[in-house]
Amino acid sequence: MRKHYIDNLRSIAILVLIPYHAAMAWNAWGEPNYMMFGSSRVLSSFIVFFSPFLMPLLFLLAGMSTRFALAKRSSGQYVVERVKRLIVPLLFGTVVLMPVLTYLADVRNCGYSGSFVSHYGVFFGKFTDLTGADGGFSFGQFWFLLYLFVISLICLGVICLQKKFLPRFSGNMPLWGVLLLGLPLPFLGGLLEIGGKSLVEYVYVFLLGYYVFSCDEVILLLRKYRYVLLSVGVVSSFANIYMFLWSTSFEAVNLYVNYLACWFMVLGLLGVGSSSLDFSSPLSFGFARTSFAFFSLHYIFVVGLQFVFADMPLVPLFLLPVLIAYPLTFLGCYLCCRVRFLSFLLGVKPQ
Repeated sequence: MRKHYIDNLRSIAILVLIPYHAAMAWNAWGEPNYMMFGSSRVLSSFIVFFSPFLMPLLFLLAGMSTRFALAKRSSGQYVVERVKRLIVPLLFGTVVLMPVLTYLADVRNCGYSGSFVSHYGVFFGKFTDLTGADGGFSFGQFWFLLYLFVISLICLGVICLQKKFLPRFSGNMPLWGVLLLGLPLPFLGGLLEIGGKSLVEYVYVFLLGYYVFSCDEVILLLRKYRYVLLSVGVVSSFANIYMFLWSTSFEAVNLYVNYLACWFMVLGLLGVGSSSLDFSSPLSFGFARTSFAFFSLHYIFVVGLQFVFADMPLVPLFLLPVLIAYPLTFLGCYLCCRVRFLSFLLGVKPQ
């Protein structure tokens, strides 16, 4: 039986990416971005609220989805599906979409005056911090697809070994065990880290999704205590915002509060999602099918609109790109999903 709340939670997380990425133009910690308009602790607070748990949630949901995918696919079929769903849009996004983003960034941030066509030479010949903010090569948001593909292959190997040597292994455990699973996260975050993104941490979270959170008994526990878990997560998230952005007195404990917010928000959202989002409607089903296309297309509209409205004051410069990017991205998904070749390039099934 399909777990619709997995699709719906993933869809909501991806929808958050438009204001999240728009706000990055004002991040208060100086992280390079395609558009850089200064610093705003208010908009940065929005980023810091979501950043601890947004990507771990997506990788955990991917692990849960893999459990159900492998129940009806062979390992070979799973790998082929991963190539179509992840590698093809990764290559398309890197070669076609990322040069547009880095060209706009180079014009805005570095005063580049050459043509868009000539900038391809800059994109494929300039390797610096891989953010793309200086016009150089970058995977951009498509790092997620690259990581997810590599992690899927790593975890598929782990799963095959487990099925061979521990065929009766079960991830079912009591609530206190589920809570303790978050303890290793602060120590895994710095392992095999590229651009602030830890491969080891996301492998761990993916495997938890596959083995632990695909168990109905565990989800029932999270559903029972969902409001307690979510409340702890929200309080921890606001404490993390305060410690990271608004105070300089808690640097020693901020890392642990960050991961406390991460883990309890993930647990709370799974509990609430399994309780309130386990449904399918034409709207939710349609977006679930096109969520990867939305993920691939949204950033180019956000950055393009910020480039056009760059001379506006802060509030309209943030709100207008966000409000306009949503319908444009949905329109892009609609058109791409009705052209078979574009559907293939974006990793979605044509409709």
